[in-house]
Amino acid sequence: MGITAISAGVVADACKNETKQPEIKTTGKDFGIDRMAEEKVYEEKLDAEPKFFTPDEFSTITILADIIIPKDDVSGSASDAKVADFIEFIVKDDTDFQTPMRGGLRWLDMYCLNTYQKDFKDCSPEQQIEVVDQFAYPEKAKPEMSQGVSFFNLMRNLTATGFYSTEMGWKDIGYVGNKPNQWNGVPDDVLKQYNIAYSEKELKECISFS
Repeated sequence: MGITAISAGVVADACKNETKQPEIKTTGKDFGIDRMAEEKVYEEKLDAEPKFFTPDEFSTITILADIIIPKDDVSGSASDAKVADFIEFIVKDDTDFQTPMRGGLRWLDMYCLNTYQKDFKDCSPEQQIEVVDQFAYPEKAKPEMSQGVSFFNLMRNLTATGFYSTEMGWKDIGYVGNKPNQWNGVPDDVLKQYNIAYSEKELKECISFS
């Protein structure tokens, strides 16, 4: 029986098209959502690259993200949703973000060094909020805060994109996606508005849900 099974397999393979697509190998890492093989290879390549942000920069990004989206009664914080990891991925995927992010982080630390004699991440929570309030509201920010405004706008956009791309973010806004429903046809008030009506035949053949 074993020989028969092997022979059948060989015959079946011989009947297949001899032109085979090259196998795309991946590490098997689970990115949490379905991906085409080519996409998995690309994502794994980026994931395997050295970290772009230094540990200090990464800590600052984590703090800023949690200031932008803190934990509340509805959902966790941006750091709970691993937004900093998302931003790390984005700056590798699109290198145009690298200079604005690194430049903004450096500007923020220099501002804090001049004001509090320490980096942003080492400031107290109260001091961190005092600093962020200087550029978080573009219309109220002073002209000398223009670089901070530009950086924080980018940081806020990336944070929101990362957070609301996760299951936690979807639940936070009550997004449920497409769901099957039951439809009883055009409502009566709409039919009257356009002076149309279903025929007797249509009404008999249609299924009505209660």
